[in-house]
Amino acid sequence: MKKILLLAVGLMLACNSSQKTVTEAPQAPKIIDPVTYGESITENDLKDHLYTYASDEFEGRETGTAGQKMAVEYLKSFYEEMGIPAAQSNGDYFQNVPLEVSKVPTGNISINNKTFELGVNIATFSAAKVETNSIVYVGFGIEEGDYSDYNGIDVTGKIVLFKAGEPVENGIYPLTGSMEKSIWSNASEAIGKKRDIALNKGAKGVLYYDALTFPRVKGYFEFMKNNNSGRMQLASESSDDFLIYLDETAATAIISDIETDNAAQNVPVNLGLNITAANDEMNSENVAAILRGSEKPDEYVIISSHLDHIGITDGGQINNGADDDGSGTVALLEIAQAFKKAADEGNGPKRSIVFLHVTGEEKGLLGSQYYTDVDPIFPLENTVVDLNIDMIGRIDPNYKGQRNYLYLIGSDKLSSELHELSEDINKKYTNIEFDYTYNDENDPNRFYYRSDHYNFAKNNIPIIFYFNGTHEDYHRPSDTPDKINYDLLENRTRLIFYTAWEIANKDDKLIVDKATD
Repeated sequence: MKKILLLAVGLMLACNSSQKTVTEAPQAPKIIDPVTYGESITENDLKDHLYTYASDEFEGRETGTAGQKMAVEYLKSFYEEMGIPAAQSNGDYFQNVPLEVSKVPTGNISINNKTFELGVNIATFSAAKVETNSIVYVGFGIEEGDYSDYNGIDVTGKIVLFKAGEPVENGIYPLTGSMEKSIWSNASEAIGKKRDIALNKGAKGVLYYDALTFPRVKGYFEFMKNNNSGRMQLASESSDDFLIYLDETAATAIISDIETDNAAQNVPVNLGLNITAANDEMNSENVAAILRGSEKPDEYVIISSHLDHIGITDGGQINNGADDDGSGTVALLEIAQAFKKAADEGNGPKRSIVFLHVTGEEKGLLGSQYYTDVDPIFPLENTVVDLNIDMIGRIDPNYKGQRNYLYLIGSDKLSSELHELSEDINKKYTNIEFDYTYNDENDPNRFYYRSDHYNFAKNNIPIIFYFNGTHEDYHRPSDTPDKINYDLLENRTRLIFYTAWEIANKDDKLIVDKATD
């Protein structure tokens, strides 16, 4: 019996030792070719959308008007039909953007009993009622690191005067330590930063001298006055402080040698501000939809375009805005449809894709400013990129005979990786000639600061601005759907889709290696 038992045990062990352990080989990551989905973006679909969206029925989509309300309803209906959910947790596709229209101010200011009229030597878009016998001059009005124009100066409750530019000594700019200017020489950015410094230090208002910028501000003031229009702004921006632009005549009436005198000082002056303005409240809407990511749902790729245009001119002509920005709007719809098609087939993006149509771009990037500065639907720190589409359906006159191009702006401003990824995707899928002319820091057009991507970029979110350049129909009633190059619009839209696909599905977030303070 014992022998039989030993034999049985031996046979069992032999059998077990003869069995091979089977280890399943790790499955290779599923590689999905996005071309199948990119090819769902077609000329015909883009054209169908645009002939409706840029039709006379929408009355030029001016912010806050009935035409703009029709536009947002069109966008909402599309996302509902596609089954792409609203981005907001309450299920509403509309993000309300409260606005305020400041009517063109009237009045004047007096400096030592001499009167300066609005629209002549001064310009402002704010009301200001003040009488004072002194102000504070702070030179360039800069405070950065160890440098401050406010040393030893208290501006609490005072009116502050500063001028454009930054200090320079023998050709060297102290703030950079080189012959290169700093951001403080860029009027587009510096004026807001300087104003904020003064107000944060308790100033009640700001006088600003900039000989180069004043004619442009004065021209804008005159345009608004002649067209009986007001300055639109976010309602949350309304305050009692003010910013008044001065020309050389007005500025030197306060400080005669203001061009050369940079020293901060209290200035005795009899100053009277007698400027009044009325405000009207208005509401508009951003439209936002989302496809949730399959693996990283709390990281967000935003694709944006502005839904508004400039409406109806005084002569009753409708500015349809087919290119500006009907082309970007319909491109965004087609990109959303392509991503939804992929998701329906089980190939949805790893990261969430936010389809963001913003209002008030033509009024000063207001819809995107509201999203970034007031009420981000999703945390900015979790926002990976903004791909902004503004005018991609036409051909710049500079490109006659060279159709297959696109201006790219900002791709390398914050992330070297984004720039390289963008180039690689283009070479792989679309072979468009990228033109970086308007990406130049010294571009006089300042396009980097003139579309909705900028509100993301200023928050250190990498961006790309896709743009075909301006043309003879820019901001004219002749910007109509029949002039769009739909084959180019198709290819450019596919490029943006493929770029978004790559960013949404890459393992790691884009590296931000050029963040600004």
